[in-house]
Amino acid sequence: MKVASFTASSDQPSRQDWPCAAWVERLSPALPEIQVQVLAEVDSSNSELMRRARAGDLRAQLLVALAQSAGRGRMGRSWLSQPGDALTFSLGLPLQLRDWSGLSLAVGLSVAQSLHPQIELKWPNDLWWRQRKLAGILIETANVGAQRYAVIGIGINLKERDAQGLSTAPAWLQEALPGVTAPQALSRVLGPLVQTLQRFERDGFAAFRDGFNERDGLRERSVTLSDGTQGVARGVNESGALLVHTAAGVQAVASSEVSVRPTP
Repeated sequence: MKVASFTASSDQPSRQDWPCAAWVERLSPALPEIQVQVLAEVDSSNSELMRRARAGDLRAQLLVALAQSAGRGRMGRSWLSQPGDALTFSLGLPLQLRDWSGLSLAVGLSVAQSLHPQIELKWPNDLWWRQRKLAGILIETANVGAQRYAVIGIGINLKERDAQGLSTAPAWLQEALPGVTAPQALSRVLGPLVQTLQRFERDGFAAFRDGFNERDGLRERSVTLSDGTQGVARGVNESGALLVHTAAGVQAVASSEVSVRPTP
C-alpha cells in the first residue's frame, strides 16, 4: 500500500507546498511500499522511524519534520529546528550491506551533488558551504528479526540561524540557492539519494571514494583529532576512514573513534 500524508497546523506550510503523493510516485519504482509523511512536529524524525522499526514496521518510509523538539546529531549533539528554518527529514528502509563503512560519506556526497557544485564534505558526516557547516547526517540502524533497518537522517540549514554559543556561524542553503524552499530542496535530493543507497548496497563505498575525495573540505588541511593528535588530512581510504599524516606516520581514523576539526 502506498501512503502519502500531510499533517500541519494552520500557520505552517500548506499541503500543496509538500507534494507527498508526487514523491511516492517518484520513489515507488525503487521502493514499492514507501510511505511519505510530513509532520508538523516530532521529537526527532530519526527517533520516530527507529520506534516504528522496533515495533515491526519495516516499510520504506520518508518522514519530514517541520519542527523537531529533540533532534539529534552525531555523538549526542542536539539539532533543534523550527518551521522554515531547516529541512529535516529521515529515510528509513531495510538495507542488506556486506560492509557499512563509509555509508554516511556516500550519503553526504549524494546530497552535495544534488544541491550545488561548490558544497564541500567535512568528514565524516557534515556538508560545508564556504568552510561553515551547512548540513549534517545521522545514520542509525536496528536489527529486527533477520533484517537490518537503516534510518538516514539529514538536517539542512535553510535560512540564517542563531550562531550564539558557536565558534563558527552555520551556513544556510539560501546562501547558495537564493529563494529555495524546503520542498524544492527535498525534491532535488530524494531520487539521487535512493539511487545512492541502492548502489552502495551493491558496490559499497569503493564506488564513491573518488567523488568524496573531490569534494573533501579537509583534504591537505591541518587537523586536530579529539585525542589531541595533529596532522594533515589526506583524503579517505577504500573503507571511508580518514587518512591523517601525523608525526608517527599515516593514521586511518574511523568515524566511530574520534571527531576531527581543522586546526586554526
